[in-house]
Amino acid sequence: MTFFWTTTTLAVSLLVMVIAIFCSWLSYARSGYSGKMLGLEALRLLLIGMALFTLNQPEILEEFRPDQRPTLVVLYDTSTSMKTQDVLDPGNTASPAMTRQAVVNDVVEPVPSTQGDEKPADDQAKKPVNPKWATIAEKMDLVFEPFSSSLKDPSQGSDLGGALEKVSQQFPLLRGIVLMSDGDWNTGPAPHTAATKLRMKGIPVHAVTVGSSERLPDVELASVDAPTFGVVGKTLNIPFRIVSYLPRDRDINVTLNGTRGEVIQKNVRVSGMGQLKDSLNWKPDKTGEYTLTIDIPVDDAEINKSNNSISFPITINQETLKVLIVESYPRWEYRYLRNALERDPGVDVDCLLFQPDLKSVGGGRGYLEKFPTEAELFEYDVVFLGDVGIDSEQLTQENCEHIRQLVLSQAGGLVFLPGFRGKQATLLTTQLEELFPVVPDATNPRGFGTVIPARFSLTESGRKSLLTRLEPDELENEDVWSNLPGFQWYAAIQRAKIGSQVLATHESETTSDGRVPLIVTRTSGTGKVLFMGTDGAWRWREGVEDLYHYRFWGQVVRWMAYQRNMSSGDSMRLFYTPERPSAGDTITLNANVMSTTGEPLKSGTVVVQITDPSGTVDSVRLVPAGEDAWGLFTGTFTPRAGGEFKLVTTCLENSARLETTISVLGVDREQIGEPTRPEVMKEIAEITRGELADIDDFQAIIDHLSQLPEPEPLVRRYRLWADPIWGGAIIILLCVFWTARKLMGLA
Repeated sequence: MTFFWTTTTLAVSLLVMVIAIFCSWLSYARSGYSGKMLGLEALRLLLIGMALFTLNQPEILEEFRPDQRPTLVVLYDTSTSMKTQDVLDPGNTASPAMTRQAVVNDVVEPVPSTQGDEKPADDQAKKPVNPKWATIAEKMDLVFEPFSSSLKDPSQGSDLGGALEKVSQQFPLLRGIVLMSDGDWNTGPAPHTAATKLRMKGIPVHAVTVGSSERLPDVELASVDAPTFGVVGKTLNIPFRIVSYLPRDRDINVTLNGTRGEVIQKNVRVSGMGQLKDSLNWKPDKTGEYTLTIDIPVDDAEINKSNNSISFPITINQETLKVLIVESYPRWEYRYLRNALERDPGVDVDCLLFQPDLKSVGGGRGYLEKFPTEAELFEYDVVFLGDVGIDSEQLTQENCEHIRQLVLSQAGGLVFLPGFRGKQATLLTTQLEELFPVVPDATNPRGFGTVIPARFSLTESGRKSLLTRLEPDELENEDVWSNLPGFQWYAAIQRAKIGSQVLATHESETTSDGRVPLIVTRTSGTGKVLFMGTDGAWRWREGVEDLYHYRFWGQVVRWMAYQRNMSSGDSMRLFYTPERPSAGDTITLNANVMSTTGEPLKSGTVVVQITDPSGTVDSVRLVPAGEDAWGLFTGTFTPRAGGEFKLVTTCLENSARLETTISVLGVDREQIGEPTRPEVMKEIAEITRGELADIDDFQAIIDHLSQLPEPEPLVRRYRLWADPIWGGAIIILLCVFWTARKLMGLA
């Protein structure tokens, strides 16, 4: 038995016991040495002794040694990142680098016995062990456990925390863990959480980092930002990004395959340890489903040859976009814009020319006699509002509300083209005010005219935007904008609204908020808005005819109508964001649904049935986006894996059915060629009080484990002072003591 007393508790106990004995003797003597009093005082001293005994915390200790030997678990990483070839032999640096996995296998796998070797019968029953672990195998049992992740493809993830937790629960007599990994973890609980639990159990983790902490020489095709569909006969711009981890500049030939025609190539120069953003242009001549591939050649200095190619699907459709141009006077900007869009084979143009000085609206081929009804307006992809406003002979408040709903709820496009008559200033009193991407100067509704032509100045966003890309090459494009014929009128704009993107400004005129914004875009609801603050774009034809003027407005119309044409039927349209999602992204589904009469459906049962690449079917019910959203239903889903997802959208109210395919990019958690993460391994070792070493110093871990002393025997403690039986006995004796006092007539 062991007591956990202190000097104070022992001194107090002795003092109290001496005083108790003295008081009991006095009480016994005063009773005339009565036998009953002797028994009562003896019981008192027993109770006091038991209380003092308890105060000093008596415990009964029992030591025993387990029958089984302690266990050492060797956890080694088998995820894809371990295929990285970056481990050099320190004794022979000229030899080729080995993969991390090969180095680990050389340590954990047993060496095959040579022919003719004979072993005793009991040794043959034992599992062979790599000679490197021989000294440890004499003291404890060795268990080699591979780990990766619990994903559908386990090698595509590293679950360090989960592997450590599993081992700590699986082996009760665990002496320690040797963790061999590159430190990369991308799924499961954080490793430091599992390490903390092991620390509380007294189980050290000896971390062995495998691989190089420096980036391998590599040239990587990092990303391709391609659209999901294109149009026959229209040039498709496919941006890409190349990252170089080589010390010197490289000339790289980028190739686009899968076009069902000639291979498209482009030579680019990537700086050493830098990156390049560029694009390829492809003009499809046939409709259909394509799988395009962008390749870059493998450099001789590269170690990782698996990241030089990216494939992606794309759908090429025959295009028919509906555009409405609303104007008051047939100014030059209106005339050339109408001609440009009418000559575009993929655009169907209608015009409404109010002509306030005449008794009737403009007539002829493609002209409307009145503003379209709500149902008719929602058939248009893009609406151009020229120098028009609220007037008894022009637009009404109801017309403006319908245009607003086309943009917010129907994913339509709206282009503001103000003029020097300042009619658009009246639109600021309508629902369209919230769609304006700029804040007009109310004191100058008619804008400013200049004698000397002024020019546009592209912003940083404008240099990167596809809308303002008049030439494929960035430097050539900026040179074109610098030399475009100037304009002699511009709208009075104070500033761009928050959330808007300014693509071009006036080259010299400023306000208190900076240069006057002239080309501004904004996303509003599900649609897009563009503000063109000058009516001089038609002058761009000077010397080049329709080249830049047609190209600019064609790009604007297709950019605005892109989402609406992802997937559409007679009475339903489905579009989604992001356009090219990856596994794990939340995809927002938007459906425009019309009633059987062609009007926006305010409420209804709209369901999207989703079939993932494995064949699993799930359903998402789309709900109305709000009272202010006409015919818009929305919902979300999150794909967990990459591949083709088949979507079938149905509506109970109009019996419509629409089939769509979404291509989801798979996320490669495990990357070959990435540097190791020694900080993760160091944290695990420090928390658990284990050793830390590189694979080159692996023998130091072996030596440390070999010198570990025999484990101390297990001790079982029986805390008598905290035992309920002991406490119950004291209470019972107290009851007996006080009962006896009452029977003897004592207070």
